[in-house]
Formats: sequence, structure tokens, C-alpha cells
Amino acid sequence: MVQWLSRRFLYLDEHFIRRRSLPTLNEVGLTCFRDRVYNEIKDKVRDAVIILIDKEREGEGIDRALLKNVLDIFVEIGMEYYENDFEEHILIATGQYYSRKATSWILEDSYPDYCMLKATLSSYASFEECSKKEMERLSHYLHSSSEPKLVEKVQQELLVVVAKQLLGKWNSGCLALLRDDKVWCSPFFLTVCK
Repeated sequence: MVQWLSRRFLYLDEHFIRRRSLPTLNEVGLTCFRDRVYNEIKDKVRDAVIILIDKEREGEGIDRALLKNVLDIFVEIGMEYYENDFEEHILIATGQYYSRKATSWILEDSYPDYCMLKATLSSYASFEECSKKEMERLSHYLHSSSEPKLVEKVQQELLVVVAKQLLGKWNSGCLALLRDDKVWCSPFFLTVCK
């Protein structure tokens, strides 16, 4: 709406407002929206978006276009608002989600199964698959600046934390793989070494 009004009052913006060093109609509109609407609803909207993203991670269909439009509002108000009010929270939620997933996978599978990706995809999604889906998610509705942070968070939860847990689990099969020098062919090991 602010953009529509800005186009209608373009002459006023270009001639009167600039001469008087006043904020443009677009700036005033965004400031009013931020102060009167955004600050009131940002927490509820953010929580709803995170719930939708978690539903998508579990395989449910969601309206990605709607999600993109909602997240574009965070970006349009300012990148610092996107980073502080949304990105920070989605990274925490992503870490918690994949921590829960990794824990359940570790309980279900031995180290060789986890590393060699032998479990069925119906009950097990590999870290490579998770990274791929997060990148797809990123391209559909998250801002591109979130990419390195999101990838790092997924890798941290699915690789680094899991590696520490599996290495500390005496009956995980890890010692046998290390002893037989078979860990080098593991996609898990290759990804950890990157």
C-alpha cells in the first residue's frame, strides 16, 4: 500500500519533500507501519512462521508464497529487523528441530547405519537430504543472507554434535569402523572432514 501511495504522490515526493529535506512518503509509511502494526504482531507472526516451517520439515504442504510475502515484510522494514526479530529465532528453532531428529536417529541406528546411510528414508532422513531441503527452503522464502548461518546450524546439529555423541557411545560400532579403517568411505565422515 505504501508503494502504491508513493507512486501516486511521486511529484510531491520528488519536488516538495526533497527540497525541504523531509523523509519520503515511503519512509514515513514504513515507519508508521513498524511502530503501529509490526511491533504489535511480530512475535505472533514469527512464531506462526516457525510452526509452518516445522510442519514443512515434517512433510506437510504449506503456502510458500504466503510465507515469502510475510518474510519480505521483515526484510522491507529493515535487515536488522529481519535478523533480530526472525533470523535469530529461526536459527534457534532449526537447531532444536535437528537436535531432536539427530537424537532419535542415534537411538534408532548404530553408528555404521547412521554414517553409511543404510536406514530407510521413511524413518530416517540423512544429513545430506536435510541440508538439501534446507537449501531449497532457503531459496523459496528465506532471505539469502540466512544461507551460511542455516547451513552451519544444520551441519552443527547433524554432524558435529552427533559425531561427539556417537564417539562417546561405546556400543555404537564406531570403534569397529575406526579399527577396520572403514570410516574413510563414509559420507558422514567425508562431510565432517570438509
